[in-house]
Amino acid sequence: MIIVDDQTRIVADARVENSAARLNSAVCPFTAKRNTTSRGTTMRAAWYEKQGSARDVLVVGEMTAPEPTDGEVRIRLAVSGINPGDMKKRSGWQGAPMRYARVIPHSDGAGVIDAVGAGVSPDRIGQRAWCYGAQSYRPFGTAAELVVVPAEFAVPLPSSSLVASEQDLAEQAACLGIAGITAHRAVFADGSVAGLSVLVHSAAGGVGSIAVQLARRDGAQVIAIVRNQAQLKAAGDIGAHHAFLADDPDLVARIRQAAPDGVHRIAEVDLAFHIEVDAAVIAVGGVISSYYSSLDRPAIPYWQLGFADVTLRLLGSDDFTPSVKAQAASELTDALVDGSLRVNIAARFPLSEIAYAHELVEQGAGGRVLVQLGQQNFATNKP
Repeated sequence: MIIVDDQTRIVADARVENSAARLNSAVCPFTAKRNTTSRGTTMRAAWYEKQGSARDVLVVGEMTAPEPTDGEVRIRLAVSGINPGDMKKRSGWQGAPMRYARVIPHSDGAGVIDAVGAGVSPDRIGQRAWCYGAQSYRPFGTAAELVVVPAEFAVPLPSSSLVASEQDLAEQAACLGIAGITAHRAVFADGSVAGLSVLVHSAAGGVGSIAVQLARRDGAQVIAIVRNQAQLKAAGDIGAHHAFLADDPDLVARIRQAAPDGVHRIAEVDLAFHIEVDAAVIAVGGVISSYYSSLDRPAIPYWQLGFADVTLRLLGSDDFTPSVKAQAASELTDALVDGSLRVNIAARFPLSEIAYAHELVEQGAGGRVLVQLGQQNFATNKP
């Protein structure tokens, strides 16, 4: 790989060595020269200083390591999890501005706490943790060797005999943040779903697959909507009682057959696209929780929903209240540790190939995409 300084932009000639990437024509990310100062004061990271395509704006290099201040902890990261929202911030989706001069992307990750700020117990040093919100209203996220987050955003992660290895535990935990907290809210915003019917759109997706597993774990009848035959089996494997194709012309009838009284909760991936189906299958008093819409101002069948006493929730995970996030994080950790939650990981990349990772997410990876930052960063003497 060609090494350049921080002011130069030169495309390096490299290949992805991850067969899941399938990006034979892609260009690897730009790389900045490593700083030769003490490794105790610098870290390796990926960042961008303008918005644009991954290959045009992402830089990998050395920068000053962050230090925790009051109420914060620092995590030495083993894994960084990528979410579609990271692509939107980097590309300036819907005209979103650059809020900071330099951004280290990604909000989710997992590693070991190696420093704490004032007001945080030193007992947390050496503790395994996964984090969320690292790049939510903050400039520096988890695409780096070190990240600083509020202590409450660093969730203790106990060992689990049901997870294959420590690295596997770190990778799974790094997928819980945005997708997991959104899924939890979509399913549980109005309480337990035990004994209820829950419909999950895009049930093979990052949010949808977690929603299926959380609803099943709580005792719901889960109906999954997916895009293809392969996903029908995958939905069943993660706990869906019924799985139907989104383009089935008899979709409404099939859902109604599975839930004659209607579905009580709907985890909605595209309100504008699915609202007619949702209105046709929702139970009286049911809840539609939508975390995305392909239209900014979708039309809704007002009276059909109104006569059914339907609640419509619009979800934005960055702005959930702290207590909502904390409860979701705790229950997601419990589900991971007890073996009832598993995330499908499609590809793993080193930090030097972060641009490939971003491009794969944009193309549709068929699972989660991770940046690996060092398995040794998940080693600890604490249980």
